[in-house]
Amino acid sequence: MPRSIPLRPARNPASVTQAQGGKPPHGVAAGDGWRLTHLGRLLGHAMRRFDARVLQLMARNVEVPLALSHLAAREQVTAAHVHITRHLSLTGDRLTDLADRAGMTKQAMAQVVDQCEAWGLVQRTPDPHDARARRVQFTPTGLAWLQAFRDAVAQAEAEFRDAVGEEIATVVAIGLEAYASGG
Repeated sequence: MPRSIPLRPARNPASVTQAQGGKPPHGVAAGDGWRLTHLGRLLGHAMRRFDARVLQLMARNVEVPLALSHLAAREQVTAAHVHITRHLSLTGDRLTDLADRAGMTKQAMAQVVDQCEAWGLVQRTPDPHDARARRVQFTPTGLAWLQAFRDAVAQAEAEFRDAVGEEIATVVAIGLEAYASGG
């Protein structure tokens, strides 16, 4: 029989109002606090917090080339740049495939690739299967960045598990995986 896992109730609109000294937060009408507490907003805040922590850890990683560490520390590396880290395969990808996988337009991804290429993270190489096409691939510096990203994600996940507890973290991970896959 599955063990019951106690979950904390979501903050209700009344608790949001109480936390603001009895007044609804700026720009939120009384009785409209649900906009601050719905699942999509909480997921968005959690993702931004997680990504910010990962970049913070990467900025402090001595294995990350100094110039890239400084970019991360000065918040010049954005979620869009992290998309390359998350979605570029080790064998390289065409720009259109990378953009599709990251959920970005080809034009937006091209701008991000241009920046990452200037930083030395990626390079464009000829596609061996199509002379007209180019592939985006990690450089050795990019592979060091990828390893630092992996280490930072592992530490941020461990911090999440410490913050909410192992059981809740497991339930959250399973639930998000099922939801993201459409299951």
